Amino acid sequence: MRVAVIGAGYVGLVSGACFAEMGHEVVCLDKDPARVASLLGGRVPIYEPGLDEMVRANVQVGRLSFSTDLAPAVRDAEVVLIAVGTPARHSDGRADLSYVYGAAREIAEAVAGYTVIVTKSTVPVGTGDAIERIIRRHRPEARVAVVSNPEFLREGAAIGDFMEPDRVVVGTEDSRARAVMAELYRPLAERGAPVLMTGRRTSELIKYTANAFLAMKITFINEIADLCESVHADIADVADGVGLDSRIGARFLQAGPGYGGSCFPKDTLALLRTAQDYGVSLRLVEDTVSVNDARKRAMARKVIEALGGSVEGLTVAVLGLTFKPDTDDMREAPSLSLIDALQRGGARIHAHDPAGMEQARQHLEDVAFFADPYRCAAGADAVVLMTEWQALCSLDLALLREAMAGVVFVDLRNAYPEEQLLRHGFFVSGIGSAPKRPRPQVVAADGPAMIDRSATHFGMPPSDDEDDASATGRQANGHSLALTV
Repeated sequence: MRVAVIGAGYVGLVSGACFAEMGHEVVCLDKDPARVASLLGGRVPIYEPGLDEMVRANVQVGRLSFSTDLAPAVRDAEVVLIAVGTPARHSDGRADLSYVYGAAREIAEAVAGYTVIVTKSTVPVGTGDAIERIIRRHRPEARVAVVSNPEFLREGAAIGDFMEPDRVVVGTEDSRARAVMAELYRPLAERGAPVLMTGRRTSELIKYTANAFLAMKITFINEIADLCESVHADIADVADGVGLDSRIGARFLQAGPGYGGSCFPKDTLALLRTAQDYGVSLRLVEDTVSVNDARKRAMARKVIEALGGSVEGLTVAVLGLTFKPDTDDMREAPSLSLIDALQRGGARIHAHDPAGMEQARQHLEDVAFFADPYRCAAGADAVVLMTEWQALCSLDLALLREAMAGVVFVDLRNAYPEEQLLRHGFFVSGIGSAPKRPRPQVVAADGPAMIDRSATHFGMPPSDDEDDASATGRQANGHSLALTV
């Protein structure tokens, strides 16, 4: 089939590449000449594992192309996908549909013959109705059907999610459009992918409902993690015990610093605004949003507490900046709230991320960025593991400890067994379990006398990989270590 994709951003580019991989002829359209030129030159402007190879392979065989010229691509297409951004408006949190409506107007001017217009962008209930009105107003004679086909792509796993989906949702009341969409997804259906055909408004609501539920699941386990810390229970075991229940499942039960990214924050807000428009109260979703916002701020308090109640003049190394691993997306990343709060508390920030530092520089000021996690930790009073990149979950802990001035390791993803960190001399502050060792207190150089470094092992002898010099004590960055028992 001939497919035109309007918008070569994350959703549009992944969808276009995957449809081409399925055998369709795809043109991805974008108004940004630089983005199109980059794609034509074989450079994919977003970080997504496997996407570069898929784009290059399908360009080479002629199934995938890129252009800024919308009219000919739409005129020749059987299916036109709208995959433009729908960011939350700063004024009220509602989805900004200006790009969607603009695309609809351009499609109306260019469409020829029977065409199925598919909304891939995440849009509130009733948006398909509005798109249809726009097209009818501009081209009353146009033979089109407007279909909802929401995406369910996880950043970092988008290729797998598209090619091996849990489900494909298609929303339309038009029988001819259903047949076209069935043919579009036939390669996936033949491999066993469930294809749910439903009404257009129902389809639009499915995406928001799914994201709101997952956001609530994350927020719920984070609140239980707080309770675990108070009652000296272990959140990892609690989550395992709950997740083994087939009615609940283990996914999205990993406690952490709160959700972020391009979907959950804006989609929960958009769903709330839609409910308000119809006079419906969604109390659980409202609480999810407020609890998650508070949790991001609370993570800075956890770091400050681990450092004895103050970070004034201290250096904190933040490992991982993106909202999740395997993406360079910094939108609503919990690291932004954490770093802002620590800076307001007087801390100096070192930062490292395997892929997101270029994006992070656009959001952060007065931060020292490092290409290597060990250089990032050099001289730091504390390390905070913020994002569970594989490379950051398999660090050489002896080397990390040797680089640091302090001993505090705040593991906001519970990526390391606490016993492993303790063996390397760290004071450990994780999520959902109470610290089992005394908390260190970092003080200025003119404070209490510096103690023997062996005391930082909390009664444990120095490990074999420490030399005599390191075991006699350390002073770096004008700070020394004392213990509060």
